Amino acid sequence: MKKYVDDFTVIENQRLNHEYVVLTLKHPDRLPHMMPGQFVEVKVENGPDTFLRRPISIHDIDAENNTMKLLVQEIGEGTRLMGALNEGDKCNLVYPLGNWFSLPDKKDVLLVGGGCGIAPLLFMGRHLKANGIKPRFLLGARSADGLIAIDEFKKLGEVYTTTEDGSEGVKGFVIHHPVMRTQQPDIDWIYTCGPEAMMKVVAKYARNHEIKCQVSLENSMACGFGACLCCVAETLDGNKCTCTDGPVFDSTYLKW
Repeated sequence: MKKYVDDFTVIENQRLNHEYVVLTLKHPDRLPHMMPGQFVEVKVENGPDTFLRRPISIHDIDAENNTMKLLVQEIGEGTRLMGALNEGDKCNLVYPLGNWFSLPDKKDVLLVGGGCGIAPLLFMGRHLKANGIKPRFLLGARSADGLIAIDEFKKLGEVYTTTEDGSEGVKGFVIHHPVMRTQQPDIDWIYTCGPEAMMKVVAKYARNHEIKCQVSLENSMACGFGACLCCVAETLDGNKCTCTDGPVFDSTYLKW
């Protein structure tokens, strides 16, 4: 898939809570085709210590209005500067990067996300619905405040939630939710993104129940083109760059 470098315009910065924002970016002309699971590399301006671009999953696409949404968690100087962008500011992106989630061959689909890992699942949910598949979502966070963009997910399918402190949904981690505790799950495919420990448990559950599972890794990806080798993942075929061979992998292909 062809890669581009463009200056987008920020048309909205929506503050979700104390650490998350959603940036809505307008393409200067016509937004090229992109797929759920792909990511962008964002150039961070006005930061003397932020010379590397920041990899951010594509959260959602509105092809009709030529806009892209990025879910940004402010965890360092670079993402804090991104979170401070105002309407009218420019944002330079290299995009679209990496591979993408594949469409399932069956319709009982569960998308499992934790923390900022929910980012690519909204776009994937929209893609599934457009292809006649109504997805279900299982989203986890430390507390209710961390369950972000829930209303957007509810527009696409049924949403289950878990929180570690029990402030909303089922208390515990996503694997503790009843939908993933049954020994006879009505699930054919799982797509998951979030903390590696979470994804490993989800992948194990899928393997034990012969469920197809694709994971989106969140490894550090400084360049996006496989040059810096800082995002290497161990697979059955040796080390692979997450930014070029991923970020989406079949869970059975990883050395987990």
